[in-house]
Amino acid sequence: MSTLDTIKEQIENNTVLLYMKGTPRMPQCGFSAQTVQALMSCGERFAFVNILENPEIRAELPKYANWPTFPQLWVNGELIGGCDIVVEMANTGELAPIIKAATGESDDASE
Repeated sequence: MSTLDTIKEQIENNTVLLYMKGTPRMPQCGFSAQTVQALMSCGERFAFVNILENPEIRAELPKYANWPTFPQLWVNGELIGGCDIVVEMANTGELAPIIKAATGESDDASE
């Protein structure tokens, strides 16, 4: 399987996926740490790929995503963005509804 196929499979098979430096418990850069914190505030589980342990993915994903930096948050197969976007969305209250909708959780009593 090519690296590109692996990336596509990861994105398709994980509703909420974070490509990051390190792991959620041990982020290896401040941007990944901030993004993990914003995601964890949503209270939902998410998958992650440590790009430091996957140099092929680290090299190929920016080309595939047309997004040069890490971390990268993908939800339902779409790139949401990196640290600044995710943190801003968390601060404005936009992130949690997107994550909850993707994972099938909702605070909306009408559903």
